[in-house]
Amino acid sequence: MPRRSILLFAGACIAIAVALAIITVVVVSGRAPTSDGAEVTSTGQPLVGGDFKLVNQDGRPVDQTMLNGKWSLVFFGFTYCPEFCPTTLAELGAVQQRLGDKADNLQIVFVSIDPARDTPQALKDYLSSDGFPKGTIGLTGTPEQVATAAKAYRAFYQKVGEGEGYTMNHSLTVYLMGPDGKFRTAVADGIGPDKTTRIIEQAMARG
Repeated sequence: MPRRSILLFAGACIAIAVALAIITVVVVSGRAPTSDGAEVTSTGQPLVGGDFKLVNQDGRPVDQTMLNGKWSLVFFGFTYCPEFCPTTLAELGAVQQRLGDKADNLQIVFVSIDPARDTPQALKDYLSSDGFPKGTIGLTGTPEQVATAAKAYRAFYQKVGEGEGYTMNHSLTVYLMGPDGKFRTAVADGIGPDKTTRIIEQAMARG
């Protein structure tokens, strides 16, 4: 085979390999950038959300039907969380203000992954802090109940350390659920209240 033909053939093989690599990355990641730079999980038939049985900050039993009839922002954390949880709650408080009247159709649900310390009263005291969203619903339960809820939402958490000073590692995603109780999209950590508000308003417009 002439040298020129060999070089052209080799170049074509390299181009095909690069293209396949790019396609593989896109398929594996399952994410696409939005126009404002945020990342939104692809929809389709996402396996996020499902049955759970917990108690709220008033000690009343609740289940997944509490999500029906309103838009819901659901995230998992704990009251001893040093940074992410209070920061996220403060940002959601800002989102609540930006939404104006639309906030009347949105509930914020904080699910504790530390049931040993987060009793209903502890959640009630914590969520009454200034700057946190008004009307936030705190949920807790037995370790088994919490594990079931976290599994339904694909939320990760893990106890770190021993004794009274232990902490909890956990995933940072906030889940936007529709009035039918089904998953709509994920809100990434750290995108700020303006982008979060736009994501919610866009989802509300789509229904």
